[in-house]
Amino acid sequence: MILALFDLDNTLLAGDSDFEWAQFLIDRGVLDREVYEARNQEFYDQYKAGTLDIHEFLDFQLKPLSRHPRKVLDEWHADYMRSRILPMIRQSARDLVAAHAGETRVLITATNSFVTAPIAREFGIEHLIATDPEARNGEFTGGVEGTPCFREGKVTRLEAWLAAHGRSIKSIEKSTFYSDSHNDLPLLEQVTHPVAVDPDANLRAQATARGWPVISLG
Repeated sequence: MILALFDLDNTLLAGDSDFEWAQFLIDRGVLDREVYEARNQEFYDQYKAGTLDIHEFLDFQLKPLSRHPRKVLDEWHADYMRSRILPMIRQSARDLVAAHAGETRVLITATNSFVTAPIAREFGIEHLIATDPEARNGEFTGGVEGTPCFREGKVTRLEAWLAAHGRSIKSIEKSTFYSDSHNDLPLLEQVTHPVAVDPDANLRAQATARGWPVISLG
């Protein structure tokens, strides 16, 4: 197996899908702007600073999913894809994914699978490992199922996914992971070919010190 792993937000996308989903709901009037906009920015700043409490953030991000029928959410998501996500997809990112055709390609992201599954399909990436919103009878509960796919949780979730295929990260002949964020250092340290993509300052310093490639899709 040759494994190609892609982070999503600020890596394949020229922006953050989680942040934009909340802003999309605010702009539609689904979420109260006064209450949610400052909180959304606060969580985003905490993520960039490496201080994010993932469970606190998921409570903020997933609760709104439980207040609306899945059919309505899917309709909103189609509009969100057209208006917010497609403009953030650069040809360079599509080309990077295409360069790994024939490998086992996985989008691995902390952003929840409701938001990201259609984005993975848009890129033609066959597999998705993401934070999973809890659902009952097809409707979201507002909770999270299993381990959030964040920091060390990305390693945990990837190892579980590989174990289901009879493999482990250490048994993979070649594994590449593209990411922009220092939050992904636990997984970057596990692969044979870590690549920093338009990295934040912390990751850039780590990549330089460790001799990892640094690329730009901008």
